[in-house]
Amino acid sequence: MADTTGGSAGAAATGGEGVRRSGGQLVVDALLAQGVTTVFTVPGESFLAVLDALHDAADHIRVITCRHEAGAANMAEAHGKLTGWPAACLVTRGPGACHAAVGVHTASQDSTPMLLLIGQVARDVRDREAFQEVDFTAMFGPLAKWAGEVREASRVGEYMRRAVQTAVSGRPGPVVLSLPEDMQNDAAPALRQSRVRPTQAAPTAAAMAELRQRLDDAEWPLLLLGGGTWSAAGVADIQAFAEANGLPVTTSFRAQDRFDNRHPNYAGHVGIAIDPALAQRVRDADLIIAAGPRLSEITTSGYTLLVPPRSRQTLIHIHPDADEPGRTYEPDLAIAAGMDAFAAAARAMEPVNGSEWLDWRGAARADYEASLKPGPFPGALDLGRVIQHLDATLPDDAIITNGAGNYATWVHRFFRYRGFGTQLAPTSGAMGYGVPAAIAAKAAFPDRVVVNISGDGCFMMSAAELATARQHGLDPVFLVVNNGMYGTIRMHQERHYPGRVVATDLINPDFAALAEAHGVLGQVVTETSQFPDAFERALNAGRAALIELRIDPDGITTRDTLSAIRRRALEAQA
Repeated sequence: MADTTGGSAGAAATGGEGVRRSGGQLVVDALLAQGVTTVFTVPGESFLAVLDALHDAADHIRVITCRHEAGAANMAEAHGKLTGWPAACLVTRGPGACHAAVGVHTASQDSTPMLLLIGQVARDVRDREAFQEVDFTAMFGPLAKWAGEVREASRVGEYMRRAVQTAVSGRPGPVVLSLPEDMQNDAAPALRQSRVRPTQAAPTAAAMAELRQRLDDAEWPLLLLGGGTWSAAGVADIQAFAEANGLPVTTSFRAQDRFDNRHPNYAGHVGIAIDPALAQRVRDADLIIAAGPRLSEITTSGYTLLVPPRSRQTLIHIHPDADEPGRTYEPDLAIAAGMDAFAAAARAMEPVNGSEWLDWRGAARADYEASLKPGPFPGALDLGRVIQHLDATLPDDAIITNGAGNYATWVHRFFRYRGFGTQLAPTSGAMGYGVPAAIAAKAAFPDRVVVNISGDGCFMMSAAELATARQHGLDPVFLVVNNGMYGTIRMHQERHYPGRVVATDLINPDFAALAEAHGVLGQVVTETSQFPDAFERALNAGRAALIELRIDPDGITTRDTLSAIRRRALEAQA
């Protein structure tokens, strides 16, 4: 987790307070003052002054040159998700900003602190639809937590400080700042700036007392974890709370690293392709303590596990944003708090007698363990066994990244996440996320093993970033699950329009050859028995490595085949 304890920073790297600096230099001074250590960028002529200032700050800020602005934005989002402190994505106006919008959307839905800095046209040509001109405050207003434009160099420090403060406080999120090109060349006095401190609410004693009473009255309680503002310390505190009170614990969509999946209290993942036994358990619970998640469409299985506006289950909803509880569901108790603050208060609470629901918790754990056993998979390469091998051999602090697609359900079901900061995946459902996320993870934690798992369609959306990994000496392992199609959409096609395939077939490159062309070790695996040795070679390659996993396209989900889905759909139409 990043250092957010505050302190102060000098006004400029090459002088003191009052020294006149260009707007571009003041932007970089502010990044230094706020502890932003990494910038992901595709360079553009609209922010040359900022790039030049980064040259002078090379000992303190790492600049990672990317091959597409979407990749740069996804890397910045992944950095913020993994460290709790924003990185900056620096892109040019018009096309660059439009490409980067996907990372802003993911950061917003995933509650991730992030900065997007956009070079803008000069102020004297604004509102003429100048070359690549876009009104970025209007464009990003609905996507970002705050979008602004710095029109005067003298206010750069003010805007940058507010941007970081906004990004890390309450419910974290992305902030977008537009930087007019001519403003970056104006001069203004440098001002000393202190590091911001995240502002988070804490639960009141009365709220915790009511939580304890409602828990004591429950017969079938369930603790549901997710959302942002967690740290390793908060995860340890919430685990101690669950242990002391004997609670079964679930995690929301792509938040499985909020609790050690090997722990006897862990009951599974409430997300896409939820285990049917767990879904029923959520419905049967009489108390749900939702700490962090938004209780979105995915987490509630289309608002069916909890039915709005008032769920049958007693609902205690804890969230960093005071406006979130009550948005969809009327909670019985709403608590506005950062997750670390809540977890610390929960740990300090006098526990109730959790022995009353010992059988409930034990049955939940047994159901989860049963769900870890892969069923039969068509073809010679069993994807479930591949994920089981990763689960059995990777170190506890390994970081797993993925984007969106049916392939990800094998990871979410069969890999057991050990601790906080080991899962990077977009709750926004954005394809193309996993490859840049893996690169960002390696940049932040070069000594940890990082494995990306992508589908063939997902991988090709960011395949160019292999060159970024090579250029910057970063060595994740990329696993490409190749079934020759956009599998999720094919699955839905066959369910609704069986046999009428349109637009979902893919003709792919030779992924191993593509990897080698980028200076990345490339291998192909076609049988389950080949994977362990291939993966060992990838880990020891001394460079980034890619393994193409050629699977039978009929294996479309962890529980079903494409042919069976098509057959049932045709029978229903007959």
